[in-house]
Amino acid sequence: MRTLLFSFLTLFFFGCNQSTPEVQLHELMQSYHEQSLKMNPLSATFQGDTRYNDYLPNYLSDEMMAAQKAFYSETLNALNAIDGKKLNEEDKLSKKVLRWECETALMGMEFPAELLPIDQMWSLQLTMGQLAAGSSAQPFKTVQDYTNWLSRVDDYVKWLASAKSRMKEGIAQEVVLPKSLIRKVVPQLKAITEPDLDKNIFYTPAKNFPEAFTATQKDSLTKAYAEMVTKKIIPAYQDLADFMESTYLEAGRNSSGFGAYAFGEDYYNYAIRLYTTTNMTADEIHQLGLSEVARLRGEMERIKEQVGFRGDLNAFFEHVRTLPKMMPFDDPQQVVDNFNAIHDKMKAKVDALFELQPKTPFEVRRVEAFREKSAAAHYNPGSLDGTRPGVFYVPIPNVKEYNIFSDEDLFLHEAIPGHHFQISLQQENTDLPDFRKTLWYSAYGEGWALYCESLGPELGLYDDPYQYFGMLSAEMHRAIRLVVDTGIHTKGWTREQAIAYSLANEAEPEYAIISEIERYMANPGQALSYKIGQLKIRELRAMAEQELGDAFDIRVFHRIVLESGCIPLALLEDKINSWIISTQKS
Repeated sequence: MRTLLFSFLTLFFFGCNQSTPEVQLHELMQSYHEQSLKMNPLSATFQGDTRYNDYLPNYLSDEMMAAQKAFYSETLNALNAIDGKKLNEEDKLSKKVLRWECETALMGMEFPAELLPIDQMWSLQLTMGQLAAGSSAQPFKTVQDYTNWLSRVDDYVKWLASAKSRMKEGIAQEVVLPKSLIRKVVPQLKAITEPDLDKNIFYTPAKNFPEAFTATQKDSLTKAYAEMVTKKIIPAYQDLADFMESTYLEAGRNSSGFGAYAFGEDYYNYAIRLYTTTNMTADEIHQLGLSEVARLRGEMERIKEQVGFRGDLNAFFEHVRTLPKMMPFDDPQQVVDNFNAIHDKMKAKVDALFELQPKTPFEVRRVEAFREKSAAAHYNPGSLDGTRPGVFYVPIPNVKEYNIFSDEDLFLHEAIPGHHFQISLQQENTDLPDFRKTLWYSAYGEGWALYCESLGPELGLYDDPYQYFGMLSAEMHRAIRLVVDTGIHTKGWTREQAIAYSLANEAEPEYAIISEIERYMANPGQALSYKIGQLKIRELRAMAEQELGDAFDIRVFHRIVLESGCIPLALLEDKINSWIISTQKS
């Protein structure tokens, strides 16, 4: 197994040579990108870079955490030594973005995240399970691919052992998960302890060898994968499941928010910066959420009256949740087919809004069974070279209860023109430095996707009032997040209070709301990004329309928003202001 060697200083000493600030910056950005891939080989794998597919650093080790801190600190020092006054505008933007990356990463390292290595939605065991299925980013096309995965699993088993050790430290320091989240993780772990190899997801690649493999190769790999599952994966998962179901669950906390930790308030302020890329306070966000919830309830009242429903809005929520015509399917494939039909319906009008469109292919798929009960609908980017498509994953845990009232809205958000357009265009942009092609700022990326939901009427959708209500419901869902996320983590709200508030203000079924609330409990602040980003993009569009009048071109506005990829919101605002000024002068 190769050893990670981080030679930071040699990357950054441009010395007192005669190179220009532009050359210095470009060399630093490329060094940063290459070193980032080595430190984050899973990111490289998802980008389609196969150089590091055979290993997985132990992110929970003291050595790795020290290496990461040194990397960001020394990159920041080198960046600050570059004279930004002599850079062109795009390079100035890249320098600002790289500084934001390093500063924010270093801020995050001040908190003991390693004591909470596993949760029910965001952590490594879910990513590795997805890769193990053989149909995600980890390739299984050659014998080397198969041996790479065996090697990576060896490293992963070490990570699982470290996760248990770190959680024991967490117990001693009273930094543990809420009991409700622990109870969700245990079944996920136990699902991987399935002794029947044909049913164990980690054995799946051994059932799908390429035809070109020889009989000897197949026999050798079959034995290796059987041994990997039975002697490494199953024991590691069983040990962790037993620990979490007993010792860790007993130590689990009854509180819901990060306010339970001594560092909770400081961490939440950091999370706001990380996920919204703003300096807003928790109280400001909470009040904004309450205001948006009130506004959207008024819009929902109008739709309720339009469809002729008699009763109050909360009764209408229940009506939408249980209306038989909104649950028409009895086969999961019908759900996938419905999303493809939505795509066909809107295709003709996409050109009127977007002059910039991606080349990366796109697919809709059902979420894998092992994570379906806890997963939300989501998008996985395609590879950088475009050979692996972007995938919109849809969880269908019970097809007979699957409600379609928000499917048009969901497609606009997760697929086209939401995440698929934004992420694919960013990856395809040859003018961006490599490190920016895969950057993700949730306020920008999720804000863009939520903004895209409002484009339905312009794309020929929402002609059914229930689908328009679905759009309002999705926006309400993000507005509620501003209230409940801040409530849980800064105002002492319980899990049950947050669930009750959501049920009172949106039409999502209770099981989905419970999953969402527990998601916010596991990852403070992430849920704030959607609405904060959406409102900023809406604000910028309204400002541009007012300032430019007849000169406003929606296709150009969307190009300006998308062309630089993910950037913090303040930098996006600077771009729009510059475009407005240049358009006015022309």
